[in-house]
Amino acid sequence: MRLFCLAILLVSTACARGEYTKVEYRVPMRDGVKLYTLVYIPKDASDANRYPILIKRTMFSVAPYGDAYPKVLGPNAYVMRDKYIFAYQDIRGRYMSEGTFVVMRPYVADSISEASDAYDTIAWLVAHVPHNTGRVGAWGTSYAGFLASMAALSHHPALVVASPQAPATDSYFEDFHHNGALTQGYFYGYPYFVGARPGPIVTDGTENDYAFQLTLGPLQHTTGKYYKDNAFWQDIIAHPNYDAYWQSRAVPPDLTGIHSAMLIAGGWFDAENLYGTFATYKALVRQDTAAKVTLVMGPWRHNGWEVPDVDSLKEFQRDVEAPYFRSYLKGDGATDLPAALLFDTGRKQWRRFTSWPASDATTRRYYFHADSSLSPVVPAERRASLSYVSDPAHPVPSRCKGQTIEDGTLNHYMSDDQRCYRSRPDVVTFETAPLTADVTLGGEIWARLNVSTTGTDADYVVKLIDVYPQTDSVNAGFAPLVRGEIMRARFRQSFAEPQPMRPDAITPVAFRLQDVLHTFRPGHRIMVQVQSSWFPAFDRNPQRYVPNIYKADSSDFIKATEHIWVDGVEPSYLEVQVVP
Repeated sequence: MRLFCLAILLVSTACARGEYTKVEYRVPMRDGVKLYTLVYIPKDASDANRYPILIKRTMFSVAPYGDAYPKVLGPNAYVMRDKYIFAYQDIRGRYMSEGTFVVMRPYVADSISEASDAYDTIAWLVAHVPHNTGRVGAWGTSYAGFLASMAALSHHPALVVASPQAPATDSYFEDFHHNGALTQGYFYGYPYFVGARPGPIVTDGTENDYAFQLTLGPLQHTTGKYYKDNAFWQDIIAHPNYDAYWQSRAVPPDLTGIHSAMLIAGGWFDAENLYGTFATYKALVRQDTAAKVTLVMGPWRHNGWEVPDVDSLKEFQRDVEAPYFRSYLKGDGATDLPAALLFDTGRKQWRRFTSWPASDATTRRYYFHADSSLSPVVPAERRASLSYVSDPAHPVPSRCKGQTIEDGTLNHYMSDDQRCYRSRPDVVTFETAPLTADVTLGGEIWARLNVSTTGTDADYVVKLIDVYPQTDSVNAGFAPLVRGEIMRARFRQSFAEPQPMRPDAITPVAFRLQDVLHTFRPGHRIMVQVQSSWFPAFDRNPQRYVPNIYKADSSDFIKATEHIWVDGVEPSYLEVQVVP
């Protein structure tokens, strides 16, 4: 039966129903609120044959409810094959659970939080679910990844392993914002974040999201037409800066004293929680030297590592994730995994590191030059810049072609071909000569710009691109995005206290792009593009400073001339880490 089930469980619920008994519980929390929890217990469980518990807590429903069974239990089919007691819980205030839902409920010690709810749930399951071993693991992706982090932060002694995967971690720098710019691409998803059961999702502009979102005009029109009664949207527009509302919801400062093993997983092309994956890993390593932490990054989009029955994912699902849980929940915790197992997106192969960023990484600067070249050589000019006009009425599209927003979220813009932007007058391009040897960028990337603008506010988008040679038989001239990020210049000194730009004053603006591991091969070129809009993935900056862009009027949106300074006195450059 076991071999039969492994072969069919991806297309049928027969195995789950045949091998597991489904039980519904209303698990009481310390304040009396009861959380709806589904538990699937192996039918061969007994006093002599006990199983560990693997739990996923979610805001997106533990369906199927009633007598129905899912096709796969646990994170993937290989984990299901190993057999555990699988528990799924609707969190406080969602779907079948009682209580009030709060988005990214802040963690406060000794008060009600997702950590305390996780603690109470684990304690209750260990005490009441029959035939468990007393060992518990937790996993989840995205918002459920945040909840897995909170489970680890609960410090319950029965929790021996947790796997936050692409965990939502700090929504001012991921999901809903990037460096202060609104992720307008999530326009369609705000109904998910209110109420016990979300209302209908807006779909008006899914056929041409660029034109539709542009037609909406300033964000205040979005508020008035769609979200004036949406509590979460109202919170966003009431807190345009990184104030106590957002700071209290940031997870990394609290990640200390974690005793459970932590498997942090994510995808290089995750448009939603790439930030959270690295922020969680780095916080654990930095703040808790005793933490047992492993980082895995693959060539995946958001949730891409959860896709069933894909050969390229077996390396993670079968050879990493399943053995990791097996080792800690059923064994002695010994694994052969390194501190970081990362996929090189240029070489298209996995690499193992004893630390991340790599201990042997060196820092290099790639300077922008007036002749549009890019090189480690400091510019010789004493006064030079490249300029373009940024017009909010005609923002740079997030993608050359195709929908930016697909199925209510973002995806392909993270790795798209960037060739079409070369011809745009509102994008400046810098690139190296063809490389004569491999250059592997591995670790953090910083854009360090010197800019000036005729406006009083501006956005700056910096994109790192791999340009294939024209002689490539398959991808001649292909120029995929390796990493890109946006920065709202008003936050150049503080995300909590924005400041306008002084017109025509040369001003430093520095910001971090997310980590990479990418080898630029011989014959390829390293390219950097700079622009001031990236729409509709991100909202348009009016370019006239207003205290709150969510309340800007149409008259606030103005054209501005942007200068990127590229001389030896005020250089602009990309600061990267290079690994052997």
